[in-house]
Formats: sequence, C-alpha cells, structure tokens
Amino acid sequence: MAPDPLVRLQAVSKIFPGGIVGLDAVDLDIISGEFITLLGPSGCGKTTSLRVIAGFESPSSGKVLLDGRDITALRPFDRPVNTVFQDYALFPHMNVAENVGFGLSLRKLSGAEQAKRTGEALDMVGLADKLGARVSELSGGQRQRVALARAIVCEPRVLLLDEPLSALDAHLREQMQVELKRLQSRLGTTFVMVTHDQTEALSISDRIVVMNKGRIEQIAPPATLYDRPATKFVASFIGENNRMSGTVLAGGENGGVAVHLDDGDLVLNAISPGATPPTGARVTLSIRPERMSLLHEGSTALNVIAATVVQSVYVGDHIRLVAVTAGGLKFIVKLAASSSRSELNAGEAVRLGCGREDCLALDR
Repeated sequence: MAPDPLVRLQAVSKIFPGGIVGLDAVDLDIISGEFITLLGPSGCGKTTSLRVIAGFESPSSGKVLLDGRDITALRPFDRPVNTVFQDYALFPHMNVAENVGFGLSLRKLSGAEQAKRTGEALDMVGLADKLGARVSELSGGQRQRVALARAIVCEPRVLLLDEPLSALDAHLREQMQVELKRLQSRLGTTFVMVTHDQTEALSISDRIVVMNKGRIEQIAPPATLYDRPATKFVASFIGENNRMSGTVLAGGENGGVAVHLDDGDLVLNAISPGATPPTGARVTLSIRPERMSLLHEGSTALNVIAATVVQSVYVGDHIRLVAVTAGGLKFIVKLAASSSRSELNAGEAVRLGCGREDCLALDR
C-alpha cells in the first residue's frame, strides 16, 4: 500500500493570459522524504508546477494539498516550503551568515538560537568557515551552497529547487549533484527539483516526472523510465535510441508483438510496456543503442538485422557504430571499446541483433 502523499496536485490547471495552457489537469503525488524531479523541455509546465507548489502562481483550477490540507489559497510565506532559485537570489549587501539567517530573523528566536542554526546549516553544506564572507567573494559553487543553507535553515517540509545547478560549469555541476543527493539523504527533507538536464535527473532522483505540453507523460524511478518508457515522447526525450514506425502483425504472450517496419521487409519481435496493441495497430519501435550487438557467424538471435556500416567512431568507453539496412533504416549501436570487432570499415556488411525485451512497441 502506497504511503499517503506529503504534497498532492489535484487536477491542477493553469491558463495564462492569451489562453496559453501552462498546466492541463495535472495530478501528482509527492511522497515525504523523496527526491523527485520534474523534467522536460522548455514550456512543458515543470517550472509552473513548482511555482504552484510554492504559492508564486495560483492555479486556474484544481487544488494543492499538503498533508491532506488544502493550501491552494495560502501565500508563499505561509507555506512550510522554501525555494532555491536559479540565480540563488542572495542579498549582496549581507555577508554569508546574514543571508542564511535572514529567514530566522523574521521569527521569534533568540540571537543565540539563530546563530546556532545558521552555523549548523552552513556546516551541512561545507561552508562553516565562510560565516563572515561577503557574497561577492564567493565562487559560483559556494553561492549555490549558501542558497541551499538559507533554504534549509528554517526546516521546511518541502524544498523546491528551480534549475539549481544550471549556472555552474560541467565539473562543478557533477560535484554538486552528489552533494545535493547527500544533503537530501541526510536531512530526510522532501526535495522537488526542476531541470531540463536528463543526466542530472537520472543521477540523483528517486522518481522523475516527465512533462510535455502541460501534461505528465510518465512518472517512474530513473531505471524504469530509461528501460521502459511508456510513450514515444519519453523514449525520444530520455537518452538516445533507435526509433522506427511499423504495423503490428500479431500479438503474443506477455505483451509480445511482431511488428512489420515501414521501410523494407523487416519484421522485429518486441514487447509492449502497456496494453498489447491489436493486429494492425500503428506503433513506434524503440531500441537503445547499447542493447544492440554485432552477431558473429553462427550466432542466433530473435531479431537479426542485416546492415552496412556507414561510420565507426571510437569515443573512449565505447565504439559508436552507424549502420543502414537495404530498406534505408539507420541504426546506432554502442559497442564496448574492448569488442573484438572494434575495427569496422565503412561499407562492411554486418548482422545486428537484439532481444525481444530490448525492443519496445510504443503507442503512436
């Protein structure tokens, strides 16, 4: 039995002036203590969802519940929620301690208690030695940590993060991903993050909400989202894959289907992550490049694809192979760099293979 949600968006819609749909009847349950990420392209509704939870946007319809209580009409500072903004929104005229303790100064706490909690928050983010430093003296990564400390010092039930790492360089961004997850695990606070970076979302989230055009396409843990995308959009947005259109010839057991591809006479055996599509249904097949392999002479595979090498590129940890079938279908294959077939030349004939479970038939 699933635990009761800490935050619930109940049929939340947001219509902006001019009839622009920001959210379209979104239902979302966020569990206490989880790290959940809203992921999607620009304009998909992820930031609008975050702002509705924070109270910066009022929904056109629907409700926002926290612990079962309707907080839709509450102002932002009346909600047990804090936000870390993309630009950190630090006060340049205050030092680090003053920035972190600003929220505490609005509460009826003694000076000693404020100083104690400010120090603890800065210690959690590794900046205990920067209490008196000016914001202008800090690096981008340090400013991001100060913003985090300021957000957690008031012990919010929910911490909202709006593209918190986007201003950092690639190396520092990777470091801060680890730090964010460590901090969330240590605090046990519910984190809700917005990002358009799928690698970031996959690396630190307990669950990911993929959004598109104001609606939720799929909610799942990272591995499920990657291995079993529920829709064509999710398959195309998360990671790289080979996608091709076809028609279902026949259905089998356990969601198995045989699909005739539009280009050429190729028939592939696949599985459907949802309801088994009927014979004649139009589907999109999705195969991850790393799930394909080169077949050696005499080897057998359920799906065999004859193709010709177009390009073979060594990229360090793997070899990226591009091959085309006689019918014009292009396949990308990722082979281990230690593969015995690492030397492949353009024009060379190959046989590609993949299992039924690696080939997904998605509803068009």
